[in-house]
Amino acid sequence: METQAFQKIYTRIEQITKATITLHATGVGNEEIALVHGRLAQVVKIIGDEVTLQVFGGTEGIPNNAEVIFFGRSANLKVGDELAGRFFNAYGEPIDGGPEVEGEEVEIGGPTVNPVRRLQPSEFIPTGIAGIDLNNALVTGQKIPFFADPDQPYNQVMSMVALRAQADKIILGGMGLTNDDYLFYKNVFDNAGALDRIVSFVNTTENPSVERLLVPDMCLSAAEHFAVEKNQKVLVLLTDMTLFADALSIVSNRMDQIPSKDSMPGSLYSDLAKIYEKAVQFPEGGSITIVAVTTLSGGDITHAIPDNTGYITEGQLFLRNDTDVSKVIVDPFRSLSRLKQLVIGKKTREDHPQVMNAAIRLFADASNAKTKLENGFDLTDYDERTLDFARDYSEKLLAIDVNIEVDEMLDTAWELFDKHFKRSEVSVKKDLVDKYWPNNPDSE
Repeated sequence: METQAFQKIYTRIEQITKATITLHATGVGNEEIALVHGRLAQVVKIIGDEVTLQVFGGTEGIPNNAEVIFFGRSANLKVGDELAGRFFNAYGEPIDGGPEVEGEEVEIGGPTVNPVRRLQPSEFIPTGIAGIDLNNALVTGQKIPFFADPDQPYNQVMSMVALRAQADKIILGGMGLTNDDYLFYKNVFDNAGALDRIVSFVNTTENPSVERLLVPDMCLSAAEHFAVEKNQKVLVLLTDMTLFADALSIVSNRMDQIPSKDSMPGSLYSDLAKIYEKAVQFPEGGSITIVAVTTLSGGDITHAIPDNTGYITEGQLFLRNDTDVSKVIVDPFRSLSRLKQLVIGKKTREDHPQVMNAAIRLFADASNAKTKLENGFDLTDYDERTLDFARDYSEKLLAIDVNIEVDEMLDTAWELFDKHFKRSEVSVKKDLVDKYWPNNPDSE
């Protein structure tokens, strides 16, 4: 980072914690960037002339008389078409061996879009994953989290979404990725030949955890460039928001702030909302859609991070292991896209809503049959058929490795209905049954 003559320079630090420093300074703005002993830092609190900065690389080895240079601006990113196909760190610097990006510098972390400039989300984003497209369709301008246990393959799911989603640009924000996960993403994108539409900002476990706080803003600044300047459909994938929130907690604890629920800062809701509310559908056609992984601690959905996330966002996608088929599925009972009704049956085939509802109702009947079985009750013929249907439904439609088009998903569901049930048992409108039920002479 080059220093310039007009930058404010201080050499007396009043207090140093593990993640922050405090000094007296004037004319400094909130979220302003500074160099502290050669390390990048950001203003996080101002009380009078007392300024506290979080030091992204940690404060170890910084003396009280270290040089603090304020830049007079917040963190920025160079945006342009050259971003596509590149991997960057949390500061927007290339980590893929490629050249520096030439482009317009924009400040990250700006305000969300004025509500009067927003359109109601209305475009369907197919992902090729039936557990999402069939039951929980994603809509442009939506914000939705993936809730998953830490041992589930959520990074694989996110990479699948990145490769399959029908969007103009995919922005991946990796926070606290292991080196294996980083290389996994890099290899998957390389091998698929999809790098030309994917931009990645990565913080690995080897980098200071506080740097994660920059990643979402970097992703969203890049997304805003493509959505606003190019009118493109942009899908932002963030993983893992739990590690982002943990970094927030580290900084707030080092600043001796009184923690709120689950040791999280009291500002957690607004910190998350500032990110999620960047999801938008513009009248000109561009859009930003946000899908964010939130790992659950011991499956605890009431923990402050998923609790706040679920409140802000428009639904959630749940991953769980289905032991009956030994696969990870998108759980149809706990997953919900609150905006799906804006597109299913309108932007997709007319039978989509009815097929979705019928399949989930039959899956629920199978769950009841399983409970009867576990409690020693006799099963009816219908119960047995629902259990067989549930196994097929999980394997052929809910499993995360299913990669088919929406019409094929619907056709597959009709085939499963025909295989296990009579026409009268699926409770679908007669005109749709007559039109889409497979031509099987044995079915009623």
